[in-house]
Amino acid sequence: MKFKNILSNKIYAVVFLTVVVLISVSLLMAVNNITAPKVKAQQEDKIKSLLSGIFPQMDVYNYADEIYTVYQDDKEIGYAFLANGKGYGGEINILVGLDKDFIVKKVIIVSNTETPGLGSKITKNSFTDQFAGLSAGDIFLKKNGGKIDAVTGATISSDAVVEAVRNTMLEKI
Repeated sequence: MKFKNILSNKIYAVVFLTVVVLISVSLLMAVNNITAPKVKAQQEDKIKSLLSGIFPQMDVYNYADEIYTVYQDDKEIGYAFLANGKGYGGEINILVGLDKDFIVKKVIIVSNTETPGLGSKITKNSFTDQFAGLSAGDIFLKKNGGKIDAVTGATISSDAVVEAVRNTMLEKI
């Protein structure tokens, strides 16, 4: 009789749900603590690989104030930073490599959620190679007086990359 009263009591439901939530949160925190170092190591490996693609002669790099400073034989040979744009399909993450004179060496689209077959064409070398050799003042779409041709059918995505690269360059240098 008492057992049925406890189960029908509204407080029982609140206590039961609280216990379930506490256990779930504890398990999630434990899993995060176990996997976080592995995730960080993988991210560092990916960045090192991408930086090596921009600066093949790189020995080491240093990360400070959101800028990667790249070295060869203890001499600065360039810089890199991550830029983020908002395209048609969502977030676009871009790694921008600069030579020591702050001229774009290479642009790599790290990740994007643009429409496959259209907006995702921003990842192709035919688009990203256009940035090489440009200073921040030259990075505009041709329709806006710049030197970058937009990807046909993906003007929003193209404009997002151009704006993210230019604006982040102006902020960082």
